Amino acid sequence: MAKSPDQSKAAMIAGLHEKTGKSLVEWIKILLSSKLSRHKEFMNLLKNEHSLTHGFANMIALQALASDSHTATDTDALVEAQYAGLKSGLRSIYDTLVAAVRKFGKDVEVSPKKAYVSLRRSKQFAIIQPSTATRVDVGVNLKGIAPGGRLEASGSFNAMVSHRVRLEQPGAVDKELVGWLRQAYDAS
Repeated sequence: MAKSPDQSKAAMIAGLHEKTGKSLVEWIKILLSSKLSRHKEFMNLLKNEHSLTHGFANMIALQALASDSHTATDTDALVEAQYAGLKSGLRSIYDTLVAAVRKFGKDVEVSPKKAYVSLRRSKQFAIIQPSTATRVDVGVNLKGIAPGGRLEASGSFNAMVSHRVRLEQPGAVDKELVGWLRQAYDAS
């Protein structure tokens, strides 16, 4: 049986000192004393200068920034911040997507991060990200499915998904998109 995200993170933290030679507290001190402040900068420092794996580097960076759903004290605030200001008009797209995905089953986990929301079952099957002031990108894990039409290859959008669909209005959350999301959910 797959571990929950909390169990996976706890296992990584428990094995961190053994695998890397430092505890989580020590790694966070390194990051906070580096004068860097962004996730990508933290990732580069940990991977390039300390030879950490992507998984450990990502977990440590998120913990240092308190920007994942497991460290943030108010996950609703993470979503509110994503759809604030110029992106406020995109909130209805997000709400429509989440409502559609929640119908898949009680095991759907909506996990806000700082810049996007992860949709999980036993593993991540999609993400929702307000990428610009006029567009929400939906990343979908559909390994083995050829891109075509509006189902694009993810490219540089996000390495954690295989495909991307660009949305500019709630009506774009249609049967076709929900079908792709359902397919990714079923495979997760």
